[in-house]
Amino acid sequence: MTDRATTRERILEASRRLFNERTYAATSLAEIAAHVGITKGNLTYHYPTKYALVVECAKRAREQRREQFRLERPASLAEEYVDTVRVAMEQAREWRFLVRDGAQFRKGRRARRPDPDGAAEIRHLTALLQRFQTEGMLREDPAIDIAAIAYSVWVVSRFWIDHLVQDEACVEVTWADLERGMRQHFAVLMLVLTDGARMEVESALAGLLSRNGTRAA
Repeated sequence: MTDRATTRERILEASRRLFNERTYAATSLAEIAAHVGITKGNLTYHYPTKYALVVECAKRAREQRREQFRLERPASLAEEYVDTVRVAMEQAREWRFLVRDGAQFRKGRRARRPDPDGAAEIRHLTALLQRFQTEGMLREDPAIDIAAIAYSVWVVSRFWIDHLVQDEACVEVTWADLERGMRQHFAVLMLVLTDGARMEVESALAGLLSRNGTRAA
């Protein structure tokens, strides 16, 4: 890796940490530069504006998400769904400001548009739930609204970190905290699953929690 590439990576990492801790609006380019140990002029040579940093962070988050899904290769639909929730919640923790501070950095016409990453996550959850329905894993109930369920469980995964920080005064979000959020997500989903599907999802969730609990220990 070249010195220039290393500097860009250090700037991005410092930006992610400071934006997460302080919010986008409360963090200045000068503070980011000081955190990296470079001048503001050196920082703006690589990223001319704060918004340029946001654009690059969002790009990295999407790339990271795609790579995680590519590497995992779940064996079943239940495992794929569980892993989708895990990745979403881990990303919400790592890139919290992208979720929380959208109104701060999306101005003008951008502010009136839906968050493209959030919309993509909802579409993905909806597609998975439609596959659940096709495979007979959802209860036969005409009142079940897949789009509404997808939106509801997405809200849990997307904003769980903010709940922990704002309502529980959580300073450092641990894997155990993410586990609680996943259980909240699945408490909603289980209401519309058949008995057999609940067993499959519970088994997939238990396997994931066991593996990650071992790594976190």
